[in-house]
Formats: sequence, C-alpha cells, structure tokens
Amino acid sequence: MRITGGEVWTGNDLCPADLVIENGAIAAVERPSGVRGDLNASECIVLPGFLDIHTHGGNGVDVNAADAEGLRTIGRFFASQGTTGWLCSILTDTEEKTLWCIEQAKQVIGNSYNGAALLGIHLEGPCLAPEYKGAMPEHLLMKRADVGFFRRCQLAAEGNVRYVTLSPEIEGVPELIPQLRELGITVAIGHSGAGYDCAMDCIRAGAAAGTHVGNAMRLFHQHEPAIFGAVLETDVYCETICDGLHLHPGAVRMYLHTKGWDRVVAITDSIMAAGLPDGAYKLGVNDVEVIDGDAKLAGGGARAGSTLTQAKALRNLVSWTGRPAHEVCRLMTVNPAALMGFVKKGTIAPGMDADLVLMDKDLQVCATVVGGRIVYNK
Repeated sequence: MRITGGEVWTGNDLCPADLVIENGAIAAVERPSGVRGDLNASECIVLPGFLDIHTHGGNGVDVNAADAEGLRTIGRFFASQGTTGWLCSILTDTEEKTLWCIEQAKQVIGNSYNGAALLGIHLEGPCLAPEYKGAMPEHLLMKRADVGFFRRCQLAAEGNVRYVTLSPEIEGVPELIPQLRELGITVAIGHSGAGYDCAMDCIRAGAAAGTHVGNAMRLFHQHEPAIFGAVLETDVYCETICDGLHLHPGAVRMYLHTKGWDRVVAITDSIMAAGLPDGAYKLGVNDVEVIDGDAKLAGGGARAGSTLTQAKALRNLVSWTGRPAHEVCRLMTVNPAALMGFVKKGTIAPGMDADLVLMDKDLQVCATVVGGRIVYNK
C-alpha cells in the first residue's frame, strides 16, 4: 500500500512524503511522487497511531463486562478516534471475574480485525489504598500484596498482562514490584495516600509511572511532598487525563514543564460512555451517571473515569499549550510506546509498524491504519 499527498511526522517536523507499506510495516518514507496512492492523504497530516494504555471502555461497552466481541466493539470505536493500539484496563473485581476478563482479552490480542489492536492488559488494582479507591469496590481491595494472584493472572494471560497499578503503602508492595518486573509487567503507582519516602521506595524498586497523576492520590504539601511530589520529581512517566475536568490545563502545562515532554503520557481513562450522550452507565460493578460529559459515581460520588477520546485529548493539548499537533502527539505515541516497551510503535520510520492516523486541518480523524490495513475511513 502507498499513502500519498500528506505531510508526515517522522519525529522532527512535518514534511511532504509518501509512505510505502509492506507486510504490515513501513517499508519506506519517500519524496512525494505526485501519483495518487491507495490512500490519499492530501489536506491531511499523517501521525503515528495513538496508543491508549489506560482505558475501561467506550461506545457502550465496559471492559469488565466485555466478551471478545465487546472488546472488538471498543477497538472499532477507538480506531475512529485515531487510536491504533490499546490496553484494556480491568477494574478491581473478584479473581474469578478478572480471569474471565483476561480470557476474553486473549481471544482478541494478536488477532487482526477492523479496529485498534488490543496490545495487552492493564490491571488497575487490587493492591490499592481504600482511602483513594475512587471507583474501586473497597471489599475487593487487597490488604497485603499477593504475588501469587499476579502470577496466576499472568499465567492465564499467557504473558499479556503488560501493566499494573499499585498503591505503595499496601503491605508488601515495594517487595512485589521487582517480582512483577520479572513477570514482564510494567508497574505504575497510584490510587494512593503514600508519603514521599514510601513512594520513593517503590520508584527505586522499579515503578515506572504514576497513574492519572493528581487524581485519586495524596497531593503535594511543602512539608510532605507525598506520592505526587515523588512522581513529579523523578523521571518516572506521568499519566495525564487531558479532558479539562480531571486536571486544569495549567496543571497539565506544569507537568510538561516539570517532567519534560518525554515523560508525560496522555491516557483517556475512558469508560463505556465515551462516544455516547449523557446518561446512566456502568464502570465495573459501579453505577455511573454522566452529566455534561462528566462521569461520576451515581448518587454524587467520586469521579469515575472519563468520556474522553484520544482525538479530543490531542485537540485539547494543542489548545492548552499552543504547540502544533505533531509536537503534542508524542504524549500519546512516542511516550506510551517507550513506557510499555512497544519498540515497533510510536514513530513513523522504515521498519516500524504501519500504525497511522490521518487528520485534517481541524484535527478530526480522516482515516486510521493498523498494521498496514485501513480500519477506519471517514
């Protein structure tokens, strides 16, 4: 396949180029030929496909309730928003239900369909602090870290659990982190009231990211920087929900200034309501009410995920920072790929996976390509 007529971001700047795609990978980035290709990108910019490493669903489907076809429904919706790869985030649930979710995900991971590729599984919990549980069911939270649980999950997933969120203050968590890394799992810390020293112990043990930083965590105080300060001070990656509700735009700019543009990862933390009108929805076992696009636990509870898409996050970041799309897109391409070790994703260059999004001048998605296949075309 040849994509022609667009301006392509290859990591430095946008430049007119044709892309040659063979066997699901980018074979060449060439000077414009002037010949109309298989996919016409005229009037478009071509960016690496977006990667969402923390999401609970979309388009009416909740990850914890989704069978394999439900996960594909989510992925098809994500493709329409420029996402080419994602991790399904399983909310804390019973072990039986968690293993069922893992089994559904295994049926989709590694198999092509007309949607964003499911690249693995994110377990959000169950080692999370009750005081900062957010939408997590408190009675299912683990009071002491149990490596056996995670080994059983990884065995059932055949190695496809890629990411886990833990609270540093839960007994046994600092000792658990190196064991999870040996299982091939990237560790994030969050949902936590941990103090600075406790959080730093986990970072030194190998935690690589902070989960939706600034949300569901103890915040900074000059006498006790807490987990928030530890995440901002060190070089761990900083998950950021860029919907304007979870964080003020000024907070996002502060993260970028503090962490640098190579250490912030834009996630959606979206729920099944993403792409749908206000109303009543579910997030795992929880009832959720969405009003004016803001998802909260029914009955006036805590915020419960978002209705954000990655295309909308990109537009927000452009507006909030004044930087062009090809600069801010690294928060959802290069950076998550680096955090998760997706060495063939996140940039446009020969040998990389042909995962691409074409966007018009208004940063609306025109087409999405996954593994060299057009999976969405407006």
